Amino acid sequence: MTPNNRSQWDVGRFIETLAYFEVIPFISCLKRLFSGNTKHHKPNQSGEKRLGKILVAGATGGVGKRVVRRLMERNYPVRALVRDTQRGREMLPDEVELFEADITLPETLTPAMMEGISAVLCCTGVRVQPVEGDTPNREKYYQGIKFYMPEVVDSPEIVEYQGIKNLVQVAANHLEPGKQLIFDFKNPSDDVKETWGAVDDVVMGGVSESSIRLIDNAALFSGTVSTANSGGFVSVRTRNFDPPLNLAGYEGMELRVKGDGQRYKFILRTESRWDGISYCYSFDTEKDTWIDVCVPFEALIPVFRAKTLQNAEPFDPSHIYALQLMLSKFEYDGALNPNFEPGTFSLKVETIKAYKGATLPQFIMISSAGVTRPGRPGINLEEEPPAVRMNDQLGGILTWKLRGEDAVRQSGIPYTIIRPCALTEEPGGKGLAFEQGDNIRGKVSREDIAELCLQALEQSQACNVTFEVKEAETSSPDWHHLFSSLNSDNAANFSEST
Repeated sequence: MTPNNRSQWDVGRFIETLAYFEVIPFISCLKRLFSGNTKHHKPNQSGEKRLGKILVAGATGGVGKRVVRRLMERNYPVRALVRDTQRGREMLPDEVELFEADITLPETLTPAMMEGISAVLCCTGVRVQPVEGDTPNREKYYQGIKFYMPEVVDSPEIVEYQGIKNLVQVAANHLEPGKQLIFDFKNPSDDVKETWGAVDDVVMGGVSESSIRLIDNAALFSGTVSTANSGGFVSVRTRNFDPPLNLAGYEGMELRVKGDGQRYKFILRTESRWDGISYCYSFDTEKDTWIDVCVPFEALIPVFRAKTLQNAEPFDPSHIYALQLMLSKFEYDGALNPNFEPGTFSLKVETIKAYKGATLPQFIMISSAGVTRPGRPGINLEEEPPAVRMNDQLGGILTWKLRGEDAVRQSGIPYTIIRPCALTEEPGGKGLAFEQGDNIRGKVSREDIAELCLQALEQSQACNVTFEVKEAETSSPDWHHLFSSLNSDNAANFSEST
């Protein structure tokens, strides 16, 4: 101790904290330069659309490639499910994260596939092509200009039904309607070392010290808190999200934690400034017990430097720049934390989520018009497209597609099932017509189906609907009008006889 009964202030750790959070940009640049890491940190949350990554299955197919491209153009983070990583890297943009798996092999669909995923776009399908040697120009067959005898390359039952069922089962174990995963620490990731850092009382001369690291499928916030040097708090905080998280439409956040019996604070910041207003919520932990902590946005307390603000602006969930966890000897305005003990502490965090948001589709499936027509009484096969006429010769492809649809409808996941008419390679931007009942015929561009998938992602009216779509002789689609015209499926009565 010094003659004034104070410990030596660790100036180096103080500067390191400011550098990590880029409060001193010049020092931050030097640190990245000498460490060899010249890439500026930018969190992967976009905040412009729905949060989390979008998983695209069938990402190298005709519709899948277009879906990936459009997602990237709109700043959605994308994870592509591919059977061959090397081929996927050749066909997809470098920014796309690849996950090698096969929906027909359930053992390859591990929980890591769904880590951080907010929705699944399923563009998979059995391969259908002209019989080998029938034509050198397969594009003519795909555009419907001239019909050549087709054949299926894979088993429709395994791909269109069992594969979809496998994918849906994994997704259903992860996705939660009305909730949005912000941080998932159950699987190893870079979220801790690249996003979270310690902000302890060293910033005001104290000697407390903390860290956050991945351990036992959770993030461990731990260290030692001391009241020496007028200190008494430890915390970990995210670097500023760029752009900020947009949680408008949600009611609060939910933390899955296991603590040591002390009272902690969860803090959200709506300003990019280092020392701005913070919105705080205190919560008690149960020693060595996992609990869910709900943090209602309306219960957040505006605070500046440990003092509550009576005239602060209401909390704005549409611009969240940073999250923070804190253990402090103080509550607010000088009041003491009744469950605070100096010394070692430990708080494990498994997940951080937003809750009670608008329910949006989380599983979008590209199926096909005509799936209910094979064997339907009164059908004139001469008027039907080739896939309906030749369903049996093609391994029951439409029958198995319908079984795959049923697996999605029965999953409990908010879904959208899109049944396009004959797919073409024509340019997009055409008008579209939606119908239900599986009676329409026509054609539609793959480009327009890709755009339809993206529009469905953000339409609550697209939840739990099955519909057919074709090109229409109208101007650009009025998406709100189209989706509002749909009736939701009655899951109890929607079956193969539909």
